[in-house]
Amino acid sequence: MPLSQKLLVAPACALALTAGAVLADTLDIRPARAEALLLVEVDSGKVIQGENATYPWYPASVTKLMTTYVTLKALRDRRITLESVFTVSPNAVAQQPSKMGFKSGTQVTVDNALKMLLVHSANDMAVVLAEGVSGSIEKFADEMNAAAHRLGMTQTSYVNPNGLPADEQITSARDLAILARALIREFPEYDSYWHIASIRLGKRVYRNTNRMLDAYPGSDGMKTGFICASGFNLVATATRGDKRLIAVVLGAPSSAARAVKAATLFERGFAPNPLGWLMPSLGTVDALVPIAAAPPNLREDICGNNRRRQPAEEGEEGGEAGAAAGKADDSGGERSFFLSSLQGPTPKGSAVLTSGLAAAIPPVDVYIGPARVPGAAAASAPAGKKKPEAITTAAKPPATKPAPAGKPAAKPAPTAVAAPAKPDGTANGLKPWPGGSGDNAAPAKPDPKSKPAVAAVAKPKPQPSPAPAPPQ
Repeated sequence: MPLSQKLLVAPACALALTAGAVLADTLDIRPARAEALLLVEVDSGKVIQGENATYPWYPASVTKLMTTYVTLKALRDRRITLESVFTVSPNAVAQQPSKMGFKSGTQVTVDNALKMLLVHSANDMAVVLAEGVSGSIEKFADEMNAAAHRLGMTQTSYVNPNGLPADEQITSARDLAILARALIREFPEYDSYWHIASIRLGKRVYRNTNRMLDAYPGSDGMKTGFICASGFNLVATATRGDKRLIAVVLGAPSSAARAVKAATLFERGFAPNPLGWLMPSLGTVDALVPIAAAPPNLREDICGNNRRRQPAEEGEEGGEAGAAAGKADDSGGERSFFLSSLQGPTPKGSAVLTSGLAAAIPPVDVYIGPARVPGAAAASAPAGKKKPEAITTAAKPPATKPAPAGKPAAKPAPTAVAAPAKPDGTANGLKPWPGGSGDNAAPAKPDPKSKPAVAAVAKPKPQPSPAPAPPQ
């Protein structure tokens, strides 16, 4: 071949290789390996940003969002109530941490089980709810899959209610955003469950695994998740003014990194954008096109031997802080990345994260056993000690008033104190404590005792004069 032809072929080959590399990078035909990100408006479903949003992913404990959805639907359908009592089975006891660790046979209400599930990410409580609602894990998983299908979560399948490792347990950032929207829009009366910063069981306090509640102003839900294969996952919601957003982060290398990623997404979504009209619409979350691929397995990256400390279970998510850059996908992440320069600069997530926002919020009390009637918690406390204190405090005010006014009449004063003490105690509901049951027992005991006391006081008073009735 002449030298001139050789010189022409070489640049052509180089050009073809370059063009192929650019095309491959643009189409991003490789499977997602780093992380998936998605930011969605709650009201409209509009996608603000998305990267790898339609790649399949292992959900880990964000599975508990669907467990909650199915449980709330059972409440709405009146199959159960918040006061329904479920029993901890040996199957629930056998679940891996994190869990509450109750013994088999322990009873817990639906209300308390939901709080433990969402705050402490308790795997045993997920099984308790599944078996209580549907009778078995398998039947509950069928209900979970039926709900996912009804909501349009086309990339999701479930085999258990808590997200412990299973090859068939799959979802995507797209599907999780659809589920989060459904929970907010279909069950507004239960929205307070997402806001609980901590729960208290006896003397022990459990902080919410979603640290965004404590670290990001405006954060108001929802759920964290972690297994080695998925990395650190988070579905978070935040509200400013009348705007509420959902941020989904899947595959972060640490709990700190996922919080930074979520905060960065929120800052972009809440920031004013006068040039927003120049950006092409990314559509709605329902319209994102799913990608047929196997979910990435991040076990080696997240929990491999090269890490200084392997992450612990959900309750103590360890690992170094940091972030891995995600590739774009067919859902508009590439365009979102390049067109983000049209937006004004927004603070990095780490700059807006703080701590202590939930410090002033008292823990929500949870307990085992049947639902307690209002006031029953006080009745179960040591009543014998509280009764004398309450009676003496009720008796002292009348005693101090007559004392200065009636110094010459020292004898009537003690009788006046003794007589009012008992009626005051009855009026304040203090008398039922010794009986130990109900409001109906309150008037029954004081009446017979108070009549003799009043009669004893009434006899000496009329003797001096008919007027001393006012000593009370």
